[in-house]
Amino acid sequence: MSDAGEGLVDAEARLQEQMDAREHEKRRRTAGKVADPEKHRANENLRLARADLSTQLELTANPTRKKSIAAAIEEIDRRLAGGA
Repeated sequence: MSDAGEGLVDAEARLQEQMDAREHEKRRRTAGKVADPEKHRANENLRLARADLSTQLELTANPTRKKSIAAAIEEIDRRLAGGA
């Protein structure tokens, strides 16, 4: 009978460890929350667009297109610097 009791104690300990791990993960996720998620999302989109445009700038040979892409990158940089 003592083996069954030990198994129950082990199961309870594992359950408590899992609950502690979940609580820790929940606290870690909420601690990293951004103050303004909409602004963060917009900035992340601008960074991704800038990376895409930089790749296009490297690959294009047309001078008019290069000028247009460079202007778009400058605008993105301006928005990122201004936080808008």
